[in-house]
Amino acid sequence: MNEVQIHERLPLTRAIPLGVQHLFAMTGATILVPLLTGLSPTTALFASGIGTIIFLLLTGSKVPAYLGSSFAFIGALTVFIKDQNNLAGAMTGVLSVGIAYVLIYFLLSLFGTKWINKVIPPVVSGSVVAIIGLSLTPVAADMASQNWIVAIFTLSVAILVSIYGKGFSKIVPILIAIVAGYILAWFMGLVDTTKIIAAFETPFVLPFSSVGTFSLDVTAILTFAPLALITLIEDLGHMMILSNITRKDLNQDPGFDKVVLGNGLATGAASLFGGVPLTTYAENIGVLAITKVYSSFNLWIAAFIAIGLSFFNPLGAVIMSIPTAVMGGVVIVLFGMIGAAGLRTMVEANVDFSKNKNLIIAAVIFSLGIGLKSHGVMYATIAGIFLNLILKDETEAVSGVSKEIA
Repeated sequence: MNEVQIHERLPLTRAIPLGVQHLFAMTGATILVPLLTGLSPTTALFASGIGTIIFLLLTGSKVPAYLGSSFAFIGALTVFIKDQNNLAGAMTGVLSVGIAYVLIYFLLSLFGTKWINKVIPPVVSGSVVAIIGLSLTPVAADMASQNWIVAIFTLSVAILVSIYGKGFSKIVPILIAIVAGYILAWFMGLVDTTKIIAAFETPFVLPFSSVGTFSLDVTAILTFAPLALITLIEDLGHMMILSNITRKDLNQDPGFDKVVLGNGLATGAASLFGGVPLTTYAENIGVLAITKVYSSFNLWIAAFIAIGLSFFNPLGAVIMSIPTAVMGGVVIVLFGMIGAAGLRTMVEANVDFSKNKNLIIAAVIFSLGIGLKSHGVMYATIAGIFLNLILKDETEAVSGVSKEIA
Protein backbone atom coordinates (compact mmCIF):
# COMPACT_ATOMS: atom_id res chain seq x y z
CA MET A 1 0.00 0.00 0.00
CA ASN A 2 1.27 3.50 -0.84
CA GLU A 3 1.93 6.12 1.82
CA VAL A 4 -1.10 7.95 3.21
CA GLN A 5 -0.16 11.53 4.01
CA ILE A 6 -1.17 13.63 7.01
CA HIS A 7 -4.10 15.42 5.35
CA GLU A 8 -5.54 12.31 3.67
CA ARG A 9 -8.42 10.25 5.03
CA LEU A 10 -9.10 6.58 4.46
CA PRO A 11 -12.65 5.16 4.48
CA LEU A 12 -14.01 4.52 7.97
CA THR A 13 -13.83 0.77 7.39
CA ARG A 14 -10.05 1.18 7.31
CA ALA A 15 -9.59 4.28 9.46
CA ILE A 16 -11.33 2.83 12.53
CA PRO A 17 -9.07 -0.27 12.78
CA LEU A 18 -6.07 2.02 12.29
CA GLY A 19 -7.34 4.23 15.10
CA VAL A 20 -7.79 1.18 17.33
CA GLN A 21 -4.22 0.16 16.50
CA HIS A 22 -2.98 3.55 17.72
CA LEU A 23 -5.11 3.14 20.85
CA PHE A 24 -3.59 -0.25 21.64
CA ALA A 25 -0.07 1.03 20.96
CA MET A 26 -0.31 3.77 23.57
CA THR A 27 -2.57 2.14 26.17
CA GLY A 28 0.07 0.03 27.92
CA ALA A 29 2.37 2.95 28.72
CA THR A 30 -0.44 5.42 29.35
CA ILE A 31 -2.08 3.31 32.06
CA LEU A 32 1.28 2.11 33.44
CA VAL A 33 2.21 5.56 34.76
CA PRO A 34 -0.91 5.96 36.94
CA LEU A 35 -0.65 2.34 38.08
CA LEU A 36 2.90 2.99 39.30
CA THR A 37 2.07 6.29 40.96
CA GLY A 38 -1.29 5.52 42.58
CA LEU A 39 -3.59 7.40 40.21
CA SER A 40 -6.55 6.11 38.18
CA PRO A 41 -5.73 4.34 34.86
CA THR A 42 -9.17 5.17 33.43
CA THR A 43 -8.64 8.84 34.27
CA ALA A 44 -5.31 8.72 32.44
CA LEU A 45 -7.01 7.15 29.43
CA PHE A 46 -9.72 9.84 29.47
CA ALA A 47 -7.14 12.64 29.87
CA SER A 48 -5.03 11.27 27.00
CA GLY A 49 -8.03 11.37 24.67
CA ILE A 50 -9.01 14.91 25.71
CA GLY A 51 -5.40 16.05 25.51
CA THR A 52 -4.88 14.58 22.05
CA ILE A 53 -8.00 16.34 20.73
CA ILE A 54 -6.76 19.67 22.15
CA PHE A 55 -3.35 19.05 20.58
CA LEU A 56 -4.78 18.19 17.15
CA LEU A 57 -7.02 21.25 17.22
CA LEU A 58 -4.18 23.64 18.06
CA THR A 59 -1.86 22.16 15.44
CA GLY A 60 -4.55 22.19 12.77
CA SER A 61 -4.33 18.37 12.51
CA LYS A 62 -0.97 18.86 10.80
CA VAL A 63 0.94 16.80 13.41
CA PRO A 64 -0.12 13.12 13.55
CA ALA A 65 0.73 12.53 17.20
CA TYR A 66 -1.00 10.98 20.18
CA LEU A 67 -0.48 12.39 23.68
CA GLY A 68 -0.14 9.91 26.52
CA SER A 69 1.16 9.76 30.08
CA SER A 70 4.74 10.99 30.48
CA PHE A 71 7.24 8.78 32.31
CA ALA A 72 9.33 11.84 33.24
CA PHE A 73 7.02 12.63 36.16
CA ILE A 74 6.77 9.19 37.79
CA GLY A 75 9.13 10.12 40.64
CA ALA A 76 7.41 13.43 41.41
CA LEU A 77 3.91 11.91 41.24
CA THR A 78 4.92 9.01 43.50
CA VAL A 79 6.14 11.41 46.19
CA PHE A 80 2.93 13.45 46.26
CA ILE A 81 0.40 10.66 45.68
CA LYS A 82 1.80 7.51 47.33
CA ASP A 83 4.07 9.03 49.96
CA GLN A 84 2.09 12.13 50.97
CA ASN A 85 -1.45 11.26 49.79
CA ASN A 86 -1.56 14.82 48.45
CA LEU A 87 -3.68 14.75 45.28
CA ALA A 88 -4.24 18.52 45.33
CA GLY A 89 -0.50 19.18 45.49
CA ALA A 90 0.19 16.71 42.68
CA MET A 91 -2.43 18.25 40.40
CA THR A 92 -1.06 21.72 41.17
CA GLY A 93 2.31 20.40 40.00
CA VAL A 94 0.79 18.95 36.82
CA LEU A 95 -0.94 22.27 36.14
CA SER A 96 2.38 24.10 36.61
CA VAL A 97 3.89 21.94 33.87
CA GLY A 98 1.13 23.05 31.50
CA ILE A 99 1.70 26.69 32.46
CA ALA A 100 5.46 26.30 31.90
CA TYR A 101 4.72 25.03 28.39
CA VAL A 102 2.47 28.00 27.66
CA LEU A 103 5.21 30.41 28.80
CA ILE A 104 7.71 28.65 26.52
CA TYR A 105 5.19 28.98 23.69
CA PHE A 106 5.13 32.77 24.12
CA LEU A 107 8.95 32.86 24.01
CA LEU A 108 8.99 30.78 20.82
CA SER A 109 6.30 33.00 19.28
CA LEU A 110 8.37 36.07 20.13
CA PHE A 111 11.71 34.83 18.79
CA GLY A 112 10.47 32.43 16.11
CA THR A 113 11.45 28.81 15.43
CA LYS A 114 13.62 29.08 12.30
CA TRP A 115 16.73 28.95 14.50
CA ILE A 116 15.90 25.34 15.40
CA ASN A 117 17.33 23.85 12.19
CA LYS A 118 20.53 25.90 12.56
CA VAL A 119 21.07 25.06 16.21
CA ILE A 120 20.08 21.42 15.72
CA PRO A 121 21.57 20.11 12.44
CA PRO A 122 20.99 16.52 11.22
CA VAL A 123 23.94 15.07 13.16
CA VAL A 124 22.38 16.34 16.39
CA SER A 125 18.74 15.65 15.54
CA GLY A 126 19.47 12.21 14.07
CA SER A 127 21.53 11.14 17.07
CA VAL A 128 18.93 12.44 19.53
CA VAL A 129 16.12 10.71 17.66
CA ALA A 130 18.11 7.46 17.71
CA ILE A 131 18.70 7.57 21.46
CA ILE A 132 15.05 8.41 22.14
CA GLY A 133 14.24 4.98 20.75
CA LEU A 134 17.30 3.13 22.04
CA SER A 135 17.04 4.57 25.55
CA LEU A 136 13.53 3.12 25.78
CA THR A 137 14.61 -0.40 24.83
CA PRO A 138 15.36 -1.41 28.46
CA VAL A 139 11.72 -0.59 29.25
CA ALA A 140 10.62 -2.79 26.34
CA ALA A 141 12.91 -5.63 27.44
CA ASP A 142 11.67 -5.37 31.02
CA MET A 143 8.05 -5.59 29.85
CA ALA A 144 8.84 -8.52 27.58
CA SER A 145 10.69 -10.34 30.36
CA GLN A 146 7.38 -10.87 32.17
CA ASN A 147 6.92 -13.78 29.75
CA TRP A 148 9.38 -14.15 26.90
CA ILE A 149 7.32 -16.80 25.11
CA VAL A 150 4.35 -14.46 24.77
CA ALA A 151 6.57 -11.45 23.98
CA ILE A 152 8.56 -13.23 21.26
CA PHE A 153 5.39 -14.66 19.73
CA THR A 154 3.77 -11.21 19.65
CA LEU A 155 6.93 -9.65 18.19
CA SER A 156 7.16 -12.39 15.54
CA VAL A 157 3.55 -11.84 14.46
CA ALA A 158 4.14 -8.08 14.17
CA ILE A 159 7.25 -8.62 12.04
CA LEU A 160 5.76 -11.30 9.79
CA VAL A 161 2.53 -9.38 9.12
CA SER A 162 4.46 -6.16 8.53
CA ILE A 163 6.69 -7.80 5.91
CA TYR A 164 4.52 -10.51 4.37
CA GLY A 165 1.01 -9.20 5.04
CA LYS A 166 -1.28 -8.54 2.09
CA GLY A 167 -3.78 -5.74 1.58
CA PHE A 168 -5.20 -4.11 4.68
CA SER A 169 -3.46 -6.51 7.10
CA LYS A 170 -0.12 -4.99 6.12
CA ILE A 171 -1.03 -1.63 7.66
CA VAL A 172 -2.38 -3.00 10.95
CA PRO A 173 0.44 -5.35 12.01
CA ILE A 174 0.56 -4.00 15.56
CA LEU A 175 -3.17 -4.51 16.10
CA ILE A 176 -3.00 -8.05 14.72
CA ALA A 177 0.06 -8.83 16.86
CA ILE A 178 -1.61 -7.57 20.06
CA VAL A 179 -4.75 -9.64 19.39
CA ALA A 180 -2.67 -12.73 18.61
CA GLY A 181 -0.49 -12.22 21.68
CA TYR A 182 -3.57 -11.68 23.85
CA ILE A 183 -5.13 -14.94 22.64
CA LEU A 184 -1.93 -16.89 23.39
CA ALA A 185 -1.66 -15.26 26.82
CA TRP A 186 -5.31 -16.17 27.47
CA PHE A 187 -4.64 -19.87 26.75
CA MET A 188 -1.56 -19.72 28.97
CA GLY A 189 -3.66 -18.38 31.84
CA LEU A 190 -1.96 -14.98 31.93
CA VAL A 191 -5.09 -12.88 31.41
CA ASP A 192 -6.88 -11.84 34.59
CA THR A 193 -10.58 -12.12 33.72
CA THR A 194 -11.93 -11.29 37.17
CA LYS A 195 -11.84 -7.53 36.57
CA ILE A 196 -13.48 -7.97 33.16
CA ILE A 197 -16.36 -9.95 34.68
CA ALA A 198 -16.71 -7.47 37.55
CA ALA A 199 -16.80 -4.56 35.10
CA PHE A 200 -20.11 -5.81 33.65
CA GLU A 201 -21.77 -5.23 37.03
CA THR A 202 -21.28 -1.47 36.57
CA PRO A 203 -20.89 -1.04 32.80
CA PHE A 204 -20.81 2.77 32.80
CA VAL A 205 -18.64 4.82 35.17
CA LEU A 206 -17.18 8.30 35.39
CA PRO A 207 -13.47 8.08 34.56
CA PHE A 208 -12.64 10.70 37.21
CA SER A 209 -13.77 11.22 40.81
CA SER A 210 -12.94 14.92 41.25
CA VAL A 211 -12.56 18.00 39.07
CA GLY A 212 -10.24 20.93 39.74
CA THR A 213 -8.51 19.61 42.86
CA PHE A 214 -5.70 22.12 43.44
CA SER A 215 -3.84 23.82 46.28
CA LEU A 216 -1.24 26.57 46.34
CA ASP A 217 1.70 24.23 46.90
CA VAL A 218 4.98 25.96 46.07
CA THR A 219 6.95 22.77 46.67
CA ALA A 220 4.86 20.94 44.08
CA ILE A 221 5.35 23.73 41.55
CA LEU A 222 9.14 23.74 42.06
CA THR A 223 9.20 19.94 41.81
CA PHE A 224 7.11 19.54 38.65
CA ALA A 225 7.61 22.69 36.53
CA PRO A 226 11.37 22.25 35.79
CA LEU A 227 10.64 18.74 34.46
CA ALA A 228 8.78 20.38 31.58
CA LEU A 229 12.21 20.75 29.96
CA ILE A 230 12.39 16.96 29.60
CA THR A 231 9.07 16.58 27.81
CA LEU A 232 9.89 19.68 25.74
CA ILE A 233 12.99 17.96 24.44
CA GLU A 234 11.01 14.75 23.90
CA ASP A 235 8.51 16.72 21.82
CA LEU A 236 11.31 18.28 19.79
CA GLY A 237 12.84 14.87 19.12
CA HIS A 238 9.48 13.42 18.16
CA MET A 239 8.81 16.29 15.74
CA MET A 240 12.17 15.54 14.14
CA ILE A 241 11.14 11.91 13.70
CA LEU A 242 7.74 12.83 12.29
CA SER A 243 9.30 15.37 9.93
CA ASN A 244 11.68 12.68 8.74
CA ILE A 245 9.15 9.94 8.07
CA THR A 246 6.47 12.23 6.60
CA ARG A 247 9.03 14.36 4.69
CA LYS A 248 7.39 17.56 5.98
CA ASP A 249 9.09 20.14 8.21
CA LEU A 250 6.60 20.14 11.07
CA ASN A 251 8.80 22.48 13.14
CA GLN A 252 8.00 25.15 10.55
CA ASP A 253 4.42 24.19 9.62
CA PRO A 254 2.45 24.25 11.86
CA GLY A 255 5.49 25.25 13.90
CA PHE A 256 7.11 23.89 17.04
CA ASP A 257 5.52 26.72 19.03
CA LYS A 258 2.06 25.31 18.22
CA VAL A 259 3.24 21.86 19.30
CA VAL A 260 4.42 23.29 22.63
CA LEU A 261 1.16 25.18 23.17
CA GLY A 262 -0.89 22.11 22.32
CA ASN A 263 1.04 19.97 24.78
CA GLY A 264 0.81 22.65 27.47
CA LEU A 265 -2.95 23.09 27.23
CA ALA A 266 -3.44 19.31 27.02
CA THR A 267 -1.45 18.82 30.23
CA GLY A 268 -3.37 21.65 31.90
CA ALA A 269 -6.64 19.96 30.94
CA ALA A 270 -5.36 16.63 32.31
CA SER A 271 -4.71 18.26 35.69
CA LEU A 272 -8.36 19.32 35.93
CA PHE A 273 -9.48 15.67 35.97
CA GLY A 274 -6.73 14.16 38.11
CA GLY A 275 -4.60 13.03 35.16
CA VAL A 276 -0.85 13.02 34.65
CA PRO A 277 1.35 15.27 32.45
CA LEU A 278 1.06 14.40 28.76
CA THR A 279 3.64 14.10 26.02
CA THR A 280 3.74 13.01 22.38
CA TYR A 281 4.17 9.23 22.22
CA ALA A 282 7.00 7.34 20.57
CA GLU A 283 4.84 4.20 20.39
CA ASN A 284 2.39 5.85 18.02
CA ILE A 285 5.18 7.36 15.94
CA GLY A 286 6.52 3.83 15.62
CA VAL A 287 3.12 2.73 14.29
CA LEU A 288 3.24 5.52 11.70
CA ALA A 289 6.74 4.48 10.63
CA ILE A 290 5.76 0.83 10.20
CA THR A 291 2.42 1.35 8.43
CA LYS A 292 3.34 4.47 6.41
CA VAL A 293 -0.18 5.75 7.13
CA TYR A 294 0.34 9.25 8.57
CA SER A 295 -3.27 10.45 8.49
CA SER A 296 -4.14 12.62 11.51
CA PHE A 297 -7.74 11.46 11.14
CA ASN A 298 -6.73 8.10 12.62
CA LEU A 299 -5.40 9.86 15.73
CA TRP A 300 -8.74 11.65 16.11
CA ILE A 301 -10.46 8.26 16.04
CA ALA A 302 -8.04 6.86 18.63
CA ALA A 303 -8.69 9.84 20.92
CA PHE A 304 -12.48 9.52 20.77
CA ILE A 305 -12.33 5.76 21.33
CA ALA A 306 -10.04 6.31 24.34
CA ILE A 307 -12.57 8.74 25.83
CA GLY A 308 -15.44 6.33 25.16
CA LEU A 309 -13.60 3.38 26.69
CA SER A 310 -12.83 5.36 29.81
CA PHE A 311 -16.60 5.56 30.44
CA PHE A 312 -17.45 2.01 29.35
CA ASN A 313 -16.10 -0.21 32.09
CA PRO A 314 -16.00 -3.64 30.35
CA LEU A 315 -14.10 -2.54 27.24
CA GLY A 316 -11.74 -0.50 29.33
CA ALA A 317 -11.18 -3.55 31.54
CA VAL A 318 -10.35 -5.69 28.50
CA ILE A 319 -7.69 -3.22 27.32
CA MET A 320 -6.23 -2.94 30.81
CA SER A 321 -6.11 -6.74 31.02
CA ILE A 322 -3.61 -6.95 28.13
CA PRO A 323 -0.60 -8.69 29.70
CA THR A 324 2.58 -6.66 30.02
CA ALA A 325 4.49 -9.24 28.00
CA VAL A 326 2.19 -8.73 24.99
CA MET A 327 2.87 -4.99 25.01
CA GLY A 328 6.56 -5.73 25.60
CA GLY A 329 6.76 -7.71 22.37
CA VAL A 330 5.11 -4.86 20.49
CA VAL A 331 7.18 -2.01 21.88
CA ILE A 332 10.44 -3.84 21.12
CA VAL A 333 9.83 -3.22 17.44
CA LEU A 334 8.18 0.20 17.94
CA PHE A 335 11.06 1.62 19.98
CA GLY A 336 13.55 0.01 17.61
CA MET A 337 11.85 1.76 14.69
CA ILE A 338 12.42 5.10 16.43
CA GLY A 339 16.12 4.34 16.78
CA ALA A 340 16.31 3.34 13.12
CA ALA A 341 14.52 6.56 12.11
CA GLY A 342 17.31 8.55 13.74
CA LEU A 343 19.95 6.72 11.76
CA ARG A 344 17.88 7.26 8.62
CA THR A 345 17.86 11.01 9.30
CA MET A 346 21.65 11.13 9.26
CA VAL A 347 21.98 8.85 6.22
CA GLU A 348 19.53 10.91 4.15
CA ALA A 349 21.24 14.17 5.22
CA ASN A 350 24.61 12.72 4.12
CA VAL A 351 26.21 13.38 7.51
CA ASP A 352 29.96 12.97 7.01
CA PHE A 353 31.39 10.95 9.88
CA SER A 354 34.91 11.30 8.53
CA LYS A 355 34.75 14.76 10.14
CA ASN A 356 35.75 14.69 13.78
CA LYS A 357 33.13 17.29 14.72
CA ASN A 358 30.25 15.09 13.59
CA LEU A 359 31.85 11.99 15.10
CA ILE A 360 32.36 13.65 18.48
CA ILE A 361 28.85 15.11 18.61
CA ALA A 362 27.24 11.76 17.81
CA ALA A 363 29.55 9.91 20.23
CA VAL A 364 28.73 12.20 23.16
CA ILE A 365 24.99 12.13 22.45
CA PHE A 366 24.92 8.33 22.27
CA SER A 367 27.05 7.90 25.40
CA LEU A 368 25.03 10.27 27.55
CA GLY A 369 21.64 9.37 26.10
CA ILE A 370 22.01 5.64 26.60
CA GLY A 371 24.43 5.64 29.54
CA LEU A 372 22.60 7.97 31.92
CA LYS A 373 19.66 6.29 33.62
CA SER A 374 17.92 9.51 34.64
CA HIS A 375 16.99 12.15 32.02
CA GLY A 376 19.73 10.92 29.68
CA VAL A 377 17.96 12.18 26.54
CA MET A 378 17.71 15.69 27.98
CA TYR A 379 21.39 15.90 28.96
CA ALA A 380 22.49 14.33 25.68
CA THR A 381 20.45 16.84 23.66
CA ILE A 382 21.85 19.80 25.58
CA ALA A 383 25.40 18.46 25.16
CA GLY A 384 24.89 17.88 21.43
CA ILE A 385 23.54 21.40 20.86
CA PHE A 386 26.38 22.91 22.91
CA LEU A 387 29.07 21.01 21.02
CA ASN A 388 27.55 21.95 17.67
CA LEU A 389 27.67 25.63 18.61
CA ILE A 390 31.23 25.75 19.99
CA LEU A 391 33.06 23.34 17.66
CA LYS A 392 34.21 24.74 14.33
CA ASP A 393 33.72 22.86 11.10
CA GLU A 394 36.80 20.94 10.12
CA THR A 395 37.04 22.72 6.76
CA GLU A 396 37.35 26.06 8.57
CA ALA A 397 40.10 24.73 10.81
CA VAL A 398 42.02 23.19 7.89
CA SER A 399 41.67 26.40 5.88
CA GLY A 400 43.09 28.42 8.74
CA VAL A 401 46.11 26.11 9.08
CA SER A 402 46.75 26.28 5.33
CA LYS A 403 46.89 30.08 5.43
CA GLU A 404 49.37 30.05 8.32
CA ILE A 405 51.65 27.61 6.47
CA ALA A 406 51.49 29.74 3.30
